[in-house]
Amino acid sequence: MRIRVATRGSALARWQADRVVDLLLAAHPGLDSDLEVVFVVVETTGDRDRTTSLEQMGGQGVFVKEVQAAVLAGRADVAVHSAKDLPAITIEDLILVSVPERADPRDALVGCRWDDLRAGATVATGSIRRRAHLAHLRPDLSFAGLRGNIGTRIQKAADFDAAVIAAAAIDRLGIQPNVVDRLESDVLLPQVGQGALAVECRADDEVTQKLLVAIDHHASRRCVDAERAFLRELGAGCDLPIAAHAELHSDELVLRGALSSADGSTLLRADLRGVDGPALGRAVARCLLDDQGGSALLGR
Repeated sequence: MRIRVATRGSALARWQADRVVDLLLAAHPGLDSDLEVVFVVVETTGDRDRTTSLEQMGGQGVFVKEVQAAVLAGRADVAVHSAKDLPAITIEDLILVSVPERADPRDALVGCRWDDLRAGATVATGSIRRRAHLAHLRPDLSFAGLRGNIGTRIQKAADFDAAVIAAAAIDRLGIQPNVVDRLESDVLLPQVGQGALAVECRADDEVTQKLLVAIDHHASRRCVDAERAFLRELGAGCDLPIAAHAELHSDELVLRGALSSADGSTLLRADLRGVDGPALGRAVARCLLDDQGGSALLGR
């Protein structure tokens, strides 16, 4: 059997694609002797332009559209993404089949501990969400843009007081910076889907779907589905900093969501509990929009 896996070409993306293949082999004993894996490496808009800020390029989708296109065109069977890069609405003719077990969803401050950041420190990050949340807590901070692969960003961190990197990326690549401070959600609420992988295939490809569904991690999927529902309810056109993170306690989900102004001067937070993930995501979004003034923040 031959399976073609579409992925970006960065070291982190290749690690993620390899991880999905390893999970498939573990879930289907005996498949390794009958499986030919071909990696289809795709260059995305976000890979080609490493200077323009992500929000100027259109935000979510800049790292996934070309990977999805390879599957839709029949050049690949499977698309592997970082779930945080995936737009909230799955495009027609694709299906989000699997969310493997999630890694650490937190952001990490590299180069300095949060409590040790000097007054007026410069923090490097390419994320509007990270800037807004940190500025809300520390209006004295200044921020610098940061683009490039994980290794490049960690090297550039030495040029600033600190840089913010996804903890999962550091862990997956086995990178060990001298100072790493993993920030809890009361400091910096993670991006929707952060730390998770998202595995797509064509909606009409039943054979591939049957293979991939075996690596869907139930708890991780429930959490990510709730977070993505939150993002959908806020609206695909929202370009303000958005964050959400769900945790599963027994059979109950706890979802924390946040919406803020771009400069961080206003930061709205809400958290609710529930069993139905998509319904919970919508409810947290409506709480922010209707009860806390989020609609006005969005100019609606």
